[in-house]
Amino acid sequence: MAESTPPVIVVEGLRKVFRATRRDPGFRAAFRSLVAPRREQIVAVEDVSFSVQPGEILGYLGPNGAGKSTTIKMLTGVLVPTAGRAHVLGLEPYRDRTRNATQIGVVFGQRTQMWWDLPAVESFLILRHMYQVPDGIYRETIDELDEYLELSSFWKAPVRQLSLGQRMRADLAAAMIHRPPVLFLDEPTVGMDVVGKERIRLLLAHLARERGTTILLTTHDLGDVQRLCKRVLIIDHGRAIYEGGLQALAELEGAHRRLEVRFAEEVAAPVIEGTELEQVNAVTAAYRFPANRNPQEILAPLAARYPVADLTVESPDFEEIIRLIYERKREAPDATSSAGTEGAEVKGETATADAEAKAARGVRGPRGRSG
Repeated sequence: MAESTPPVIVVEGLRKVFRATRRDPGFRAAFRSLVAPRREQIVAVEDVSFSVQPGEILGYLGPNGAGKSTTIKMLTGVLVPTAGRAHVLGLEPYRDRTRNATQIGVVFGQRTQMWWDLPAVESFLILRHMYQVPDGIYRETIDELDEYLELSSFWKAPVRQLSLGQRMRADLAAAMIHRPPVLFLDEPTVGMDVVGKERIRLLLAHLARERGTTILLTTHDLGDVQRLCKRVLIIDHGRAIYEGGLQALAELEGAHRRLEVRFAEEVAAPVIEGTELEQVNAVTAAYRFPANRNPQEILAPLAARYPVADLTVESPDFEEIIRLIYERKREAPDATSSAGTEGAEVKGETATADAEAKAARGVRGPRGRSG
């Protein structure tokens, strides 16, 4: 019996707590904070566990402030976890930052790792020398990236003159100059038009399929998720609240599909049991029904009762589904996942602010930029 392939990314009970000093506005408050500072703890990630297989694209989803970027920073070695463990290709990122940096590529949607005043192509050449990429492999990689991202149409312009979408494409290429087996992508399609998004999606699908590149993808664009991911992990307030396949997510209780029907003749108030009639207009009607219900149970009585000329069943609205998950979690909040407690001390924290600053210096792009 063949042995199963070990996962590329393994996260077990990962936790990250930040300590902050709370200060009210005003001179007196500033003086009081020096004498008797009020400290609070902010739990950014709490007991998160997951694994990612070789060649898998895992969608890591959540609202702003949920802990997605903090998780990626721990997996890249920029931050040291408060508790728990993380391994990327067998390495602990925060203990072996240099070796880990050679086997990963990172894109943060709001930051760049390229030199601001240099043309993008010059940044690629500098990164090639930093990672000691052979000339033949570099040229092959650049040609492949240019084919998908059309880099040559703008790469001679200084990075500061690029549009946000162009810069994101260049940053994605920069992260892949050394052909890393693991990619961490934090909002890689932010600011892009539909054409740019499609180019990146095609590239990522190609890398996962042809090269076996493992990708952890955070995004607010659910089009990225539906096109690229078979499995998603959703976190909120630092805690994992859902992990599973998209199909299971689509069948979540409370989610809905939409049925649009065009009749062969005018029908007055066409009603179908088990559906909600959203709108009707002469020979057309739109219905809403639970996503976990078999559409055939709806279509059979519809066709038997009314003269149907055409119909369309829409896929479940994933934005609605994820919103339902957030709302259900917040209706039953967990006391242990609170954002912070005034005056509380962090137990078991393994890194002070100074240690985190040192860790951040371990994984840097050009000009001292992290990631």
